[in-house]
Amino acid sequence: MSTRKSEIDQQMIRDLAGILNETKLTEIEVEIGEMKVRVSRQAKGVQTYSVPAPVADAAPPAAEEKKPEAAPAAKASSSKNAVTSPMVGTAYMAPSPGAKAFIEVGQSVREGQTLLIIEAMKTMNQIPAPRAGTVKEILFEDMQPVEFGEPLVVIE
Repeated sequence: MSTRKSEIDQQMIRDLAGILNETKLTEIEVEIGEMKVRVSRQAKGVQTYSVPAPVADAAPPAAEEKKPEAAPAAKASSSKNAVTSPMVGTAYMAPSPGAKAFIEVGQSVREGQTLLIIEAMKTMNQIPAPRAGTVKEILFEDMQPVEFGEPLVVIE
């Protein structure tokens, strides 16, 4: 693990956020070697960030930079088939501006296929399909800020 200490373990963050939701805690912090991960619940949801332990000036993403928007995902937020955002960031539908979108409504996807990209902390994170199926709804717009746990795509 020492060779991958600078990489963020997204599954660990998901697990910690799940523990927050289950236990109603407001914050969990885990330190593994030189990597420190803190998941905390803010007034507007769950916020995650990770910094190497020695770095003291790193700050969580600023919530005040986000524009208040109506959540188009409200109608599908209870869908068990929704793929949710694993992090706070900006969602992109295509690999680059002007490129073809990764998915379209009605398209069949296979497990592991890239559905979208979320930019977080200047890192582009590909979000894979958790299962095979058909895209029923796309619940975000290109370049839209997204929150942890926000439904993004419905796959049935």
